[in-house]
Amino acid sequence: MESSQLDPDEVARYARHIVLAEIGGSGQQRLKAARVLVIGAGGLGSPVLSYLAAAGVGLLGVIDDDHVSLSNLQRQILHDTDTVGMAKTESAARALKRQNPHTRVVPHEMRLTADNAVDILTSYDMVVDGSDNFDTRYLLADTCEALKVPLVTAAVGRFDGSITVLTPYETGEDGKPCPRYRDLFPEAPPPGLVPSCAEAGVIGALTGVIGTLQAMEVIKLITGAGQPLVGKLLLYDGLAASFRTVRYGRKG
Repeated sequence: MESSQLDPDEVARYARHIVLAEIGGSGQQRLKAARVLVIGAGGLGSPVLSYLAAAGVGLLGVIDDDHVSLSNLQRQILHDTDTVGMAKTESAARALKRQNPHTRVVPHEMRLTADNAVDILTSYDMVVDGSDNFDTRYLLADTCEALKVPLVTAAVGRFDGSITVLTPYETGEDGKPCPRYRDLFPEAPPPGLVPSCAEAGVIGALTGVIGTLQAMEVIKLITGAGQPLVGKLLLYDGLAASFRTVRYGRKG
């Protein structure tokens, strides 16, 4: 296991974290020791990966089977014109290495499936869902629950988004089990009911807002700062510039 001790360069790099009482040197060491898997190197994954690398997360895994296209660049800020046609995992790894050489990036150029999910997720202690389809969201939620791995999941629409944190294997302050993804969304909508990003469109900055909130929740979970969004769905309306929080609980 690699040491979580900070060298002089890291102390200087993370100085604004270290002076925070809620994080400090010990919290920064926990960030360095953390292993976080991000599903998708797209609109949500780009800000998540960028901010977690900047924050000093020691190991970032990124899983994606897609390649960079020109239409991605309006929102997927890890990629640029020169990486069009490149595997998103490779493009992301290159960008993150330039951003912070202290963070190790493990690319998984593949699609997450029921056959490989357990093998991949067992190498990580936290997962961030930046996927764009319901099959992956339910697969992740079920697998993370079985493996007892925290999951930070989010979704975006045209001008709105949502985010929550799932730890259904834990008990809340009320003594009840924390809710599952299926307590929030019992079943996926019928195919074709929810239009895809390509069909409906999405404002690029929206993915930055929601992805950055995901990164914030990951940092809180790793360092123990603040209260994560467990049992709470945070909703953002970009057109109205408003946030609201909906509480939800375990149903069965």
